[in-house]
Amino acid sequence: MGRRRYLKRVVKQARSPSAWRLRLVFWGGAVLVGLSATVLAMTSSWADAHFHHWVERWRWLPFVLTPAGLLAITWATRNLFPGGEGSGIPQAIAALQLGEHADRSAILSLRIAIGKGLAIVLGLLCGASIGREGPTVHIAASVMYSLNRLANFPIHHVRRGLVLAGGAAGLAAAFNTPLAGVMFAIEEMSRSFEERIAGSVMVAVLFAGMTSLVIQGNYTYFGTYSAQMVPLHALGAILVCGIVGGLAGGLFSATLITGGRRLAPLRRSHPYLLAAACGLLVAAIGTLSGGTTWGTGYEAAKGVLQGTEAAAPLYAPLKFLATIFSYLSGIPGGIFAPSLSVGAGLGYHLAHFFTAAPMVAVGLLGMVGYFAGVVQTPITAVIIVMEMTDDNQLLLPLMATSLLADGVSKLVCPRPIYQAMADDFLANIRRAGS
Repeated sequence: MGRRRYLKRVVKQARSPSAWRLRLVFWGGAVLVGLSATVLAMTSSWADAHFHHWVERWRWLPFVLTPAGLLAITWATRNLFPGGEGSGIPQAIAALQLGEHADRSAILSLRIAIGKGLAIVLGLLCGASIGREGPTVHIAASVMYSLNRLANFPIHHVRRGLVLAGGAAGLAAAFNTPLAGVMFAIEEMSRSFEERIAGSVMVAVLFAGMTSLVIQGNYTYFGTYSAQMVPLHALGAILVCGIVGGLAGGLFSATLITGGRRLAPLRRSHPYLLAAACGLLVAAIGTLSGGTTWGTGYEAAKGVLQGTEAAAPLYAPLKFLATIFSYLSGIPGGIFAPSLSVGAGLGYHLAHFFTAAPMVAVGLLGMVGYFAGVVQTPITAVIIVMEMTDDNQLLLPLMATSLLADGVSKLVCPRPIYQAMADDFLANIRRAGS
């Protein structure tokens, strides 16, 4: 009888018009996420390339365009789409912890999604050292959460499923890394596994990822590699890349968290002065690096891994600083791509101490070590690097490096960066509402 009752319930749900309405709206939202991620990826690449092209013609341009552009973007963020500043991942995490629908709507809205996408493109067009992946998570979560206006989703799906599914789908479509999208939702955004919404996350990732693949094709973000290491060489590289990457990544996170808190009064009293000053510093660092620190850092990282370009002696620390000043300026922008670029540069420099090991292998270990040190999600770090390079030959060394870097990073920055920023964001919301 119990089984018969269960089958009747399944058949009833399968025939229910309201259930199919929910499914169609959800699937359509996931497709829209894929389209949004793809458009942002293409326009971001266009903006990044055009800025570098302009600088080749007018060397003085960054000292005018970068501070003026960051000032203008800060004004637009504060006045036209407040809540869109920064990476966007902290906002998505904060939305999961808020209980009031009005509060979540203030964080996740179509206005913020559109404004944030435009701000990312303009930021790259001005030479800011920012990424689009974190903002894509925010945009995707906003799009999926807005679906509740079209269909009466159960309250559980509104609070957890839509936001988590949107975030996972956004990351998957941005990098063409579906497994990393799912793991990021579990390891970072929710910090837990919820069986009831796992299916929603997987479906959203599938639809968004397939939409991106139809438009852009099946690509790997950094190209395809097949690197191997002798166990003896791997042990030394794992230890060095894990420790150095963890320390550097933890320092980066601690600097952003502490800097953001200490500059909060200045950001409230003189936001445009701060944005312009940070813009000047980003312009100066970019000029000192020969132009390699402007933008996402994608081309520099890919060139280093493929062996077609040599990283400048100070590339990693200069890109480190450029990303910090870009983020502290208050403009929307992510840290995923810049962090991967810094990690690749760090691995390139560390490879000189392991001459018997392939440079690309040490470069990948440096990338995963630094990235894991920044975000403190070791499993996501390994999966995302593997999917972006289509290389599973270094699975065990990458896992060991990532876990070591995560542990070392926690000694420098005990609270994960996105969780700490989400706490600050929630505190600001509650302070404004009191």
